[in-house]
Formats: sequence, C-alpha cells, structure tokens
Amino acid sequence: MSQPIQAALLDTDILSAVMRQHPAALLRARTYLAVHQRLTFSIITRYEVLRGLHAKNATAQLAAFDRLCSVSIILPLTDAIVIRAATIYANLHQRGVLIGDADILIAATGLEHGLIVVTNNFSLRTGWRNWPCRPTGACS
Repeated sequence: MSQPIQAALLDTDILSAVMRQHPAALLRARTYLAVHQRLTFSIITRYEVLRGLHAKNATAQLAAFDRLCSVSIILPLTDAIVIRAATIYANLHQRGVLIGDADILIAATGLEHGLIVVTNNFSLRTGWRNWPCRPTGACS
C-alpha cells in the first residue's frame, strides 16, 4: 500500500522544473494535484520566478506563470514566518552553515504551515538535515 501524498510547499527549483515541463516534475505534479487540487508555494518563490522571467523579458512565460499563480495557493510572509526564519538563520549561523535568506524564508513558511518543503536545493537539504527543528514546529 502506498503512502498518502502529504501537503507540500514547492521550492523555487521544483516549481521552475514544473514550468519548464520537466517530465519527472510534471509526473509528480500531476500525482500531487490528483490529491490536493492546487500547488502551494511561497510568495518568495513567486518573487524568485518573476524576477527571473522579467530579467529575460520572457513575456509568454510571464503570462503562463500568472495563470499558474491564479490557480495555486501562494502563502504570504507573516510575522510568525519572519520570526521563525530569524531563528533558523541564527541556528544555522551558529553552526557555520550558510543558506540564502530566500531559502530560509521558504523553509520557515513550510514549518509555519505544517508543510513539507519539496526541493532539490542541496544546500537547503544539507542545512536542514541536522537542524533541530522539524516540520511539526518542535525545536530541541
């Protein structure tokens, strides 16, 4: 029997792969959408995708992204997310692990909403592996 598909927050790299129609990403997105109906990502991911598309003047892709955003759940930044992100940053900094602010904000968004973060970002996964906070929000 297969595991149920958990609600997830897509990191920018995964959403970009879906938008580029990468076969494996599309297959996983379709499987996810069959259960959850909509993709979920952070306003930070929206910003990262928009800045890249605007920098390339990719008007067709911008229109497609706007359509995707209109049928997706885009989680805003909140004070709770910013506070959580600051705690994550401090913990990682004390251990000498450097991760970009956008990745930390996306991870904090996932934690605050009880979502797993789907990413291929090696630095985020490496920093996360030994981080004492889990998606439940419990920190040791």
